[in-house]
Amino acid sequence: MKKDVANLSLAAGGKKRILWADNDMPVLAAIRKRFSKSKPLKGMNVSACLHITAETANLARTLKAGGANAVLCASNPLSTQDDVAASLVKDFGIPVFAVCGENRSTYYKHIYAAIDHKPVITFDDGADLVNELHTTRKKEAGRIIASMEETTTGVIRLRAMANAGKLKFPVIAVNDAASKHLFDNRYGTGQSTVDGIIRATDFLMAGNKVVVAGYGWCGRGFAMRARGMGAIVIVTEVDAIKAIEAAMDGFDVMPMGQAARVGDLFVTLTGNKNVIRAEHFRAMKDRAVVANSGHFNVEIDIPALKKISKKVNRGVRNYVDEYVLSNGKRICLLAEGRLINLAAAEGHPASVMDMSFATQALEAEYVLKRRSKLAVAVHDVPMEIEQRVCKLKLKSMGIDIDKLTPEQIEYLATSGEGT
Repeated sequence: MKKDVANLSLAAGGKKRILWADNDMPVLAAIRKRFSKSKPLKGMNVSACLHITAETANLARTLKAGGANAVLCASNPLSTQDDVAASLVKDFGIPVFAVCGENRSTYYKHIYAAIDHKPVITFDDGADLVNELHTTRKKEAGRIIASMEETTTGVIRLRAMANAGKLKFPVIAVNDAASKHLFDNRYGTGQSTVDGIIRATDFLMAGNKVVVAGYGWCGRGFAMRARGMGAIVIVTEVDAIKAIEAAMDGFDVMPMGQAARVGDLFVTLTGNKNVIRAEHFRAMKDRAVVANSGHFNVEIDIPALKKISKKVNRGVRNYVDEYVLSNGKRICLLAEGRLINLAAAEGHPASVMDMSFATQALEAEYVLKRRSKLAVAVHDVPMEIEQRVCKLKLKSMGIDIDKLTPEQIEYLATSGEGT
């Protein structure tokens, strides 16, 4: 088996981690049980460019149970859990190309290995795999039935490609599923971002001013969690509707230029680039902490930070680099500007990833059944899949809900009554 992982001797610990996560992923487990009998993905080559975590491992196990020949590579150089990667290879027979801390060259070598697998379905977390299929490996794009995209950043990239007429195959915007962004983005990102920051810095939220750049679902989740821990939360936005929502949710809203002068901790969650720039760094307090929980490290203008710094103290603490500006102020950058919740912590809790990865697995089955009917476009997740995932999750939580009566169904269909 071809693979590239850090150390296979780590597999025992990785297996424990995978099975522990599986305890909190009952929806995916139910799908895996059905897949193992029906084999809806039998013989299909599948490549997934995702964060190599215990939760992702259980998605890979589900795809394999469904008959797929699955290969994994990392979607972020710092998010790979090396013990999980080792266990996937050694204990579950799933090839993995991912090493925590890999450089840019190795990162793309691993993506190319996933493309060399000749997949007909791909899974992406940021659209790096799909992007290579549209640039350096264009000839390989013709065999792709569809791709699933997990992140806001990836969907933004893919919709831009579709709008420009450059998209070569159908893509399912899993990120935009209500069962994903309402729960994974809000509760998963909210909790795991706080977790990563505290692990890296031992930062006290209570009483400190926390600047949240972006009030999408991820920003909402983090802002909610930070306030719950006693932080004074400031939101920066470019969207008027989201800015009003943040204000009505009780947060201070102001431009980054103003927030930079008062914030103690800054976290970007926008999906855009250069949200924090040189002029903001110059205005910050001494020892301000800056982190990113959007997908790519471009949200923070790190080249500009380097340019205005007279020296950089690397590794003053695990995942913390201290940039000393020419005016003597120090800026603490976490995890090289990469995803703090995965670099310094363990990513989203398994119980919330259960829903996102259940949607991914069901989408793979869905696109195969409709392989000749899907237009080349960015598609939403069908409501039938959304409802199925949420009903299974409710069942696993021991929660029952009401059903419409025949009278109510008729009323909603006809709207014939009223004053």
